[in-house]
Amino acid sequence: MIRLARYLKYFKKQVVIGPAFKLGEAVFELIVPLVMARIIDVGIRNQDTGYILRMGGLMVALGLMGLCFALICQYSAAKASQGVGTMLRDDLFRHLNQLSHGELDKIGTNSMITRVTNDVNQIQLAVAMLIRLVVRAPFLVVGAIIMSMMLDLKLSLIFLAVAPLVALVLYAVMSRSIPFYRVRQKRLDRISLITRENLSGVRVVRAFAKQQKEEERFEEANQELTDLVVRVGKLSAVLNPATFLIMNTAILLIIYFGGYRVLDGAMTQGEVYAMVNYMTQISLALVVVANLVVIFTKASASAARINEIFDIRPGMKEGELQPGQIRPVPGAPRIEFDHVSFAYPGGEKDSSKDALSDAVFSVRPGETLGIIGGTGSGKTTLVNLIPRFYEATKGQVLVDGIPVQDYSFKALRRQIGIVPQKAVLFYGTIRDNLRWGNEDAPQEVLEWAAKTAQAQDFIRQQNKGYDTLVLQGAKNFSGGQKQRLTIARALAAQPKILILDDSSSALDYATDARLRQALKDECRDMTVVIVSQRTSSIRHADQILVLDDGKIVGKGTHEELLKDCKEYREICESQESSGEEVK
Repeated sequence: MIRLARYLKYFKKQVVIGPAFKLGEAVFELIVPLVMARIIDVGIRNQDTGYILRMGGLMVALGLMGLCFALICQYSAAKASQGVGTMLRDDLFRHLNQLSHGELDKIGTNSMITRVTNDVNQIQLAVAMLIRLVVRAPFLVVGAIIMSMMLDLKLSLIFLAVAPLVALVLYAVMSRSIPFYRVRQKRLDRISLITRENLSGVRVVRAFAKQQKEEERFEEANQELTDLVVRVGKLSAVLNPATFLIMNTAILLIIYFGGYRVLDGAMTQGEVYAMVNYMTQISLALVVVANLVVIFTKASASAARINEIFDIRPGMKEGELQPGQIRPVPGAPRIEFDHVSFAYPGGEKDSSKDALSDAVFSVRPGETLGIIGGTGSGKTTLVNLIPRFYEATKGQVLVDGIPVQDYSFKALRRQIGIVPQKAVLFYGTIRDNLRWGNEDAPQEVLEWAAKTAQAQDFIRQQNKGYDTLVLQGAKNFSGGQKQRLTIARALAAQPKILILDDSSSALDYATDARLRQALKDECRDMTVVIVSQRTSSIRHADQILVLDDGKIVGKGTHEELLKDCKEYREICESQESSGEEVK
């Protein structure tokens, strides 16, 4: 919590004004019982209607002033809390975008979403309560005790006896319930995970008729959270009855002993009423203190989770080369891997377990590189090192003869167009999606990219063409259409390097063949990297890499590999026997 308090420095005025006006409201509340006592002792006793009306008017004025002060405090608290929440979310989101893929994998998507939303909301609530009640509640308790002592020192001993008893009840309840609030956020993470998986994978769930199983899974997680909250609720339910029992007992004692003090002439009836009023104020203030403890406990747990994110420092340092400052090394390959190895974070340190081991190859400008291998052989891992999504653990990756570490992320990734395995499109129009890599791309470039990606025909068939709306998750397009749109998006940026990571798996063979021919004809100066499971997709590449268990076991043209690489020959033969190979 203390570390996140730095955000309050941007709202110094609200942090000072809010509590100050809340104190003013509390002062008015403490004066009201005295005014009421005067009405009873003077106005009612003497049947002085004018005095009663004057003092009643004073009470109304105090109430109105208290309302104005409370509204000013409320406005300050709202402005500060919402401002802190906005800044915190911005910083958290910005920090998450600075982390590498490996660091994001460690946190988990569902946990990140919960922290950016629910945990930040807890911090916002804590800031609002800090300004509104943290000063007011203790002030009311102390002020009411002092005012009661001024009215009658002997009777005020009841106040001094009650306060420790109530504090003891608060401590007993809070000390048992606080640990549960820390676990609650983790339970929410799990519910978020299950909900996200089921919403994003709804088609898979229904395809396997697993609705009931998933409902049971969600119900189990939900029940765990419910049981936890109910358990805390049972503990918290003891708080108010126990507090009010003590307070009402104290009020009875005040009335009982106050009656004797009135008979002895040591006190007036109005003063007894005022004492009862002060006791009620203390009771309500202590309940507020108990609720504040709960709020700040939740906020503390949330702050710890948010700080965990900020404590993860980006493992990759950005280079200094900015767009416009890049000077390619003359004669250097477009892409070069110099004895590159990579192991995923948290994996075994044994080099035999590397996801990629001692990769050595180079690709010239305008050439096409094909990459093929079995599932889990390291194909995607290899291409993810080119845009520096992950950092090579050994060796060096170079683009235009310059190590990728020397580029700024923007400078490096502007040269690379990536089409990932999973086609991801965003809510908006087709035009908006195609312009992701180049916001100023003219219509002619978009049409060229769509035509090359074999997407032009189905785009024209849409009622609004390039202005057709892409729904969330692109649910209104087929798998093949989504893949072609993502290829067009990468081409529209006109990169030097185009990476197609198994991005034609949903295309039929004829469309795949037309796509490869279009890339060859239209992207002569572009270095194209094609990752595929089909030998037909890469057989005409200038160079083919064959991966097996993270190692390059074959390198050369289609004909060379058929002759010299057993693994490649086996892949070709298996596809020919299954009828997949297209000559």
